[in-house]
Amino acid sequence: MYTPPKFRETRLPVLQEAIRQARLSILVTQDQGELEASHVPVWLDPSEGEQGTLYGHLARANPQGRRLGRVGTGLMICPGPDAYVTPSWYPSKAETGRVVPTWNYVAVHASGTVEFFADPDRLRALLTRLTDRHETGRPRPWSLADAPADYLAGQLAGIVGFRLEITRLEGKWKLSQNRSAADRQGVIDGLGQEPDPLAAAIAARMSAPQADGTGGP
Repeated sequence: MYTPPKFRETRLPVLQEAIRQARLSILVTQDQGELEASHVPVWLDPSEGEQGTLYGHLARANPQGRRLGRVGTGLMICPGPDAYVTPSWYPSKAETGRVVPTWNYVAVHASGTVEFFADPDRLRALLTRLTDRHETGRPRPWSLADAPADYLAGQLAGIVGFRLEITRLEGKWKLSQNRSAADRQGVIDGLGQEPDPLAAAIAARMSAPQADGTGGP
């Protein structure tokens, strides 16, 4: 991922938190010269490995999930919030006119060794963690125990799990750090008026860069 120094984030806790906050990530692998990608929710174990380990699952019918027994390298793309930035928000537009549109966003790329597995116990443990993560706090949280045992067994037979131990972690926090303080404040104010909640999320990150890890240590 191309990341100019102003946008680079390197602190491990900040990067891991961004992975946890990602709603849907993208697993990219290569097999015999062919690139494959799947959109998947993932669960991060921050204590497994030096930079953490990611777990998820694919449909068994997915060609990317037919690599049972193989070990290779993979890339997990974990998107954060993003928002369009119009030049009209820059005070410098009125001064020089030398401005163009851009896009502000947060993204994490995690690379490492990928292992596929189909062991029912490992799959059940993975699904329990993923389900608990997304069901906790709901008025009537669903759990695996709510499904009939034979139905759940059939569902487990239709998926394969994957494990990606992170060996390289890259973070890009593109939040107008290359603009003047006045232009940056103009973007924050403009995003704050947008109806899109993602725009509000970017404005909040821009307003508290140190708390959010912008620009690395």
